[in-house]
Amino acid sequence: MTLPANLAARMKLPVIASPMFIVSQTELVLAECRAGIVGAFPSLNARGEGEFERWLIRLNEELTGEDAPFAVNLIVHRSNPRLDEDLALCVKYKVPIVITSLGAQVHVNEAIHSYGGIVLHDVIDNRFAKKAIEKGADGLIAVAAGAGGHAGTLSPFALMQEIRQWFDGPVALSGSIASGSAVLAAQAMGADLAYIGSAFIATEEAVAVAEYKQMIVDSAASDILYTDHFTGVHGNYLRPSITRAGLDPDNLGTKADMDFGAAVEPGAKAWKDIWGCGQGIGAIGAVVPAAERVAQLAREYAEAKRRLCGQG
Repeated sequence: MTLPANLAARMKLPVIASPMFIVSQTELVLAECRAGIVGAFPSLNARGEGEFERWLIRLNEELTGEDAPFAVNLIVHRSNPRLDEDLALCVKYKVPIVITSLGAQVHVNEAIHSYGGIVLHDVIDNRFAKKAIEKGADGLIAVAAGAGGHAGTLSPFALMQEIRQWFDGPVALSGSIASGSAVLAAQAMGADLAYIGSAFIATEEAVAVAEYKQMIVDSAASDILYTDHFTGVHGNYLRPSITRAGLDPDNLGTKADMDFGAAVEPGAKAWKDIWGCGQGIGAIGAVVPAAERVAQLAREYAEAKRRLCGQG
């Protein structure tokens, strides 16, 4: 693993729990880190006055050197009005890992590097990957086809092969990963880490309504729709949630303008009523505590290793 040794040593499984809008908040992040994987949340999930700072204080106080590090996701697109404020708080509280999305920016990377933090930038193709590294990102999150939220369309094989032709730094792979064997497969393709989101929506600590969690348990890859209608950026969503909101998934009309400032508003329909999800959910059979989900991933990961070594 090419993460800094002081961070990698604290992880029990090579997994980052991806930061999900609304869903990923402090209780889930704490549970993930204590279970031995990187827990992450978008700064925009902390919506009240001073709430993001309170979350950072709590995570720094309650997580120990025995726990995996946490990460904060910053949307660096110009439509995010909170970027500078949230970046300053990441620097103040020395967030160990910052995940940047939608436009790599040199000043953001330099600010995180000023205290020794690392920056992972999420990308959907090799062109964006090269731009991110040129602008100072330490590593990449390769968002391949089938990932939840704002996903790409490239096969994980194609994306990892192209990136590894020129980059030997940290790479996390995202896209339909919901089992320990898939985590090992990501490493076999050249990734250091697996980046898992939807599997952690169906956990007790996730901030999602019971219907959302159960819909993930009940659904499969064929229930996922890829569209840019809701945020202006293509992403994967649960078709039944679109129908439930009174819309026709097959006739959504024109796409939205990209505006992440709207995510700050609690009533924003794109973040509340339409439920993001990746194609890997066929592997999710129940809503369980996050620690139990990590333990299951670890068992499956070990079993997959044994099979490949001819021991199982």
